[in-house]
Amino acid sequence: QVQLIESGGGLVQAGGSLRLSCAASGRTFRSYAMGWFRQAPGKEREIVAAISGSGGYAYYLDSVKDRFTISRDVAQNTAALQMNSLKPEDTAVYYCAATEGSGSYVEIYGYEYDYWGQGTQVTVSS
Repeated sequence: QVQLIESGGGLVQAGGSLRLSCAASGRTFRSYAMGWFRQAPGKEREIVAAISGSGGYAYYLDSVKDRFTISRDVAQNTAALQMNSLKPEDTAVYYCAATEGSGSYVEIYGYEYDYWGQGTQVTVSS
């Protein structure tokens, strides 16, 4: 079993930066693909960024390309989402997710993930 705990959310002004972290406990992180999702009030959950199990491939939502960066630290059993140039439309609850996988495939759908964190609120003021 894998437990995921997000941290790093908060309130920031437009143009600012935040770094979200996802700490895993339980089984090792080495063979897991990771994803970051978000859900804003009244909207459906959407994928923001994802990284393959091998760590060599990543996917980004078009609206966050060149602003957000997903990364993982296998030794520390953590994953991160660096968010720069934040916009009010980035306001949402952000969730990290994990699923077993060691290849190059990048999971971008929620149903592909087995483990989820509790979420962390990100609020960007204009």
